[in-house]
Amino acid sequence: MSLTIILQFVVVLGAIWMGARYSGVGLGLWGAVGLLVLIVGFGVTPTSPPIDVMLIILAVIMAASVMDAAGGIDFLVRVAERIIRANPKYVTIVAPLTTWSFSFVAGTGHIVYPLLPVIYETAHQSGIRPERPMAVATIASQQAITASPVAAATAAMIGLFAEKGLNAWGLPEILMICVPATLAGVVAAAFISMFLGKDLKDDPEYQARLLAGQIPVPKAAADRPPLKPAARLSAFLFLAGVALVVLFGFFPELRKLPGAKSALGMPIVIEVVMMAVAAIMLMLTRVNVDEIPRTATLRAGVVAVIGIFGLAWLGDSFIAAHKEVIVPAIGHWAEVAPWTFAFGLFFASVLLYSQAATTRALMPLGIALGIPPQFLIAMFPSVNGYFFIPTYGSLIAAINFDLSGTTKIGKYVLNHSFMIPGVVATVVAVTTGLLLARVIF
Repeated sequence: MSLTIILQFVVVLGAIWMGARYSGVGLGLWGAVGLLVLIVGFGVTPTSPPIDVMLIILAVIMAASVMDAAGGIDFLVRVAERIIRANPKYVTIVAPLTTWSFSFVAGTGHIVYPLLPVIYETAHQSGIRPERPMAVATIASQQAITASPVAAATAAMIGLFAEKGLNAWGLPEILMICVPATLAGVVAAAFISMFLGKDLKDDPEYQARLLAGQIPVPKAAADRPPLKPAARLSAFLFLAGVALVVLFGFFPELRKLPGAKSALGMPIVIEVVMMAVAAIMLMLTRVNVDEIPRTATLRAGVVAVIGIFGLAWLGDSFIAAHKEVIVPAIGHWAEVAPWTFAFGLFFASVLLYSQAATTRALMPLGIALGIPPQFLIAMFPSVNGYFFIPTYGSLIAAINFDLSGTTKIGKYVLNHSFMIPGVVATVVAVTTGLLLARVIF
């Protein structure tokens, strides 16, 4: 490997490091800076930007944002609350399955935020250590992203397969592997979590804080404003759009036009269906169109698009420019033990804090190395390494909402509440995925 390639790789790492420092849109912006340095300083020819991936994410986010503005996400959250409160003694199992399910449907892990105080209250009132359900529920909400048909990370996988001409691989194959795999990971992590830490009655630290009056007495859920009139309708319309996407994915003949030799690609189908659903939702719910750009859902989607735009473009261009050198250099390693590629995905996601950006940045390398698509799909859940360093938003929120102080960052930083359930969920998901990939394909 020449000095020039090493220097360019340093530029790529430097851009990622700077982007990670700023996070959010900073990932994409610094990715563009890195690409500019490669073009101007080293004469690297840039590849085409990942247009399809960005358009899929925008289409899905538009539908989700209209639902958000109409109150549909509030409706889904209240349904989830009822499920969690109905099973207080089994909250460590029920809570993560609930957050997985609702993140799977909505395509975003942000739905976990309003559920965290509910999980805390339910656990605390039942005498269950809140750390157990809160930590694993937070992990589960992100595991679902790599199984959701409308998540940005899944869009990145679908768009990548289409871009690379792997038309036999797409949404159905991702769902067949990742849905059972991530569910298995969540269930395993929930089971392990039931035995983590001391019970509240046996925890001297908790008891001392309780006697000192430092822990608020759990209260009933505060009165909240009523749901918006079209909240339920918007949620059902969005779910209908998700169902249509899944239906078209599993039955290609439904997307074959008269006289056409092949079916429409899934990227186009997702874009058309979700934009149309957004328009129908807008018409039927009569939501104020000016509220849509102000929703948290749209802001999160735009951040994801910008991150993929710059970072994935940088990674694609670097790999394409040196494919003849990079692939033979590590090709034997990938051929002997392709599963080890999951470690690269995991640790990249630790730095990038984005499943979609990690997928779009590193999965092209997996394809270039000749790793079979079914195994890349099986390793897809390994992009959920955001929990390793406890600075991600949902982790911090879980720590703050746990008024008992049991959900926390340890003395050595990495010995935090999310480490064990996160590692268990990821390892079991990837292992299960690899087994399913071998059996099904």
